[in-house]
Amino acid sequence: MAHVIEPASTGRSKCRGCGQNIGRGELRFGERMANPFGDGEATLWFHPRCAAYKRPEPFLQALSETSADVPDRTRLEQMARGSLAQRRLPRIDGAERASSGKAKCRNCHQPIERASWRIKLVFFEEGMFSPGGFIHSACGKAYFETDDFREQVLHFSTDLNDEEREALRDEQSL
Repeated sequence: MAHVIEPASTGRSKCRGCGQNIGRGELRFGERMANPFGDGEATLWFHPRCAAYKRPEPFLQALSETSADVPDRTRLEQMARGSLAQRRLPRIDGAERASSGKAKCRNCHQPIERASWRIKLVFFEEGMFSPGGFIHSACGKAYFETDDFREQVLHFSTDLNDEEREALRDEQSL
């Protein structure tokens, strides 16, 4: 089961990383795996940047094997190697304001105050991303064991408008 990097033949596939549509003709990464729900194999589609962040190992494998012209190939490879080097970075699923004060931070174990910024986490299990809790935005450096996580947080925060993105940047100098 070889992973693929190819242009999307239709505009119907959705990226498993960010949840946005992959436009027709747009470059995409397909991670092939055994179908967890039956016989045969399944292909999970990602934007190349999303794959570099969330599925770095199979993405790097496909990148080394492809003959396709991949724009920003060097930058994508750097992103994937960065995610691979820090085991918790692929868990980032964006940021949001806490809807209640009930969730606890997976790093410091303190409650996350209502309306404060929190980073969403996911775990990749059996071909799916499963919710994995939250951390305070201020706990990011300690939890991810690096200071290089901010670009990923903003990339996966697709629901935020420009004003909210600016507020998030100000919160943690993102």
